[in-house]
Amino acid sequence: MALAKLNVKKGDTVLVLSGKDKGKQGKIITAMPKKGKVIVEGVNKVKRHTKPGIKAPQGGILDKEMPMPVCKVMLICPACSKATRVAHKEVNGKNVRACKKCGEVIDQTK
Repeated sequence: MALAKLNVKKGDTVLVLSGKDKGKQGKIITAMPKKGKVIVEGVNKVKRHTKPGIKAPQGGILDKEMPMPVCKVMLICPACSKATRVAHKEVNGKNVRACKKCGEVIDQTK
């Protein structure tokens, strides 16, 4: 199975395209390129029954975000605030991500 490069990174704001959380927006907490999945803040939550331990001394039922396929999310451009596909451009000798709709560079240059 060939793995495609992810067009989203940790910290990007994305829109969920399908599933029970369709239409919700959130920030990416974790990106897993080898699995082709991302964890989005406040999206795809499940309940986990846990015993008392170090992380949860009380135990009980906890809400947890689960990974979802990266093909079910779309990047939101910070400049035009619309869900967009990602273009790749070369700026000052570096490859950066850009918005397909407005053409604005998404990656911050440091």
